[in-house]
Amino acid sequence: MKSADLYPLRLGPWSLLLRVKSLLIGLLLLAGILLVAALGLTQGSLPIPGAVLLRALFYPQGAADQPYYILWDIRLPRLLMAIVCGAMLGWAGAAMQSITRNGLADPGLIGVKEGASAGVLTLMIGFPTLALTWRPVAGMAGGLAVALLVLLLARDCSRPRFILIGIGVSWAVAAGIGVFITTADIRDVQTALIWLAGSLHAATWELVTMAGCWAMLGGVMLYASAGASDVALLGKDTAIALGVRLPLLAALRFTAPVIMTSACVSCVGSLGFVGLIAPHLARFLLRGNQVALLSGSALLGALLVLVADNLGRLAFAPLQIPAGIVMALIGGPFFLLLLWRRRDTL
Repeated sequence: MKSADLYPLRLGPWSLLLRVKSLLIGLLLLAGILLVAALGLTQGSLPIPGAVLLRALFYPQGAADQPYYILWDIRLPRLLMAIVCGAMLGWAGAAMQSITRNGLADPGLIGVKEGASAGVLTLMIGFPTLALTWRPVAGMAGGLAVALLVLLLARDCSRPRFILIGIGVSWAVAAGIGVFITTADIRDVQTALIWLAGSLHAATWELVTMAGCWAMLGGVMLYASAGASDVALLGKDTAIALGVRLPLLAALRFTAPVIMTSACVSCVGSLGFVGLIAPHLARFLLRGNQVALLSGSALLGALLVLVADNLGRLAFAPLQIPAGIVMALIGGPFFLLLLWRRRDTL
């Protein structure tokens, strides 16, 4: 069975309804990511011609030392980190909005970013000799603690007060971070401010690998629960009748965004509003189920972070503006627009 726009794909026991228009839009988004990535790899303080770039990518033995170093040690890890973190934040926002049934939901707006930042800052300043692999653990502890506090205070994640309480708690945690910044040693403050701004300049292959592992874990959790999440949108009684275990679903869809957001904060600092904007754009451009929403949000999140990083790095060269600041300039008006559209329901 198929309509003019839907085509079934089957592979053994698995089947998928493919929407041609959504697939074409997804391919266009992927092409946009590749174009922005190519721009980021070739442009910078030292422009690299396309031929030199291809030689350094696919035949590094024959590349000159300087282009090889710039590409493999600086620009390529930074680009991959932007893609991975953008995709994770897009996934996190889509899952959070789905489980709360609130288009304003975003891990950054309920204090997860601030909680993760507090955890990582405690680790960075208090235990500077610990390996980088401990950062996500500290970030997840802080992010999960704040998320659970907001959930406890709101008592119900499906009401607008969940977001409002989350904003209040996030500001309280941000105030605590501000107290630390104003009282700590100046050398620690400089390190903290650069990291908190959401800059990708310090991306390394170790951090990229670490972020990729957490992205795979969170992605598996979300895609594995996507079908049950579609059923849950039909209502609690219908979902239970169809065999959906709502407590397990809620735990997965709540924990995965916290994990991925905390991992992003641990690697690159705060990149706000990506998880808010990407799912809304995905719903506008794509139609379909949770799989389509998650995929579109990941692609748009990666594209947003790539564009923000390239703008911050190239638009005011040699001065570099962190991607987190560029995203805040874009996301602030977007959030105010959403609040205005929902002013009668808050």
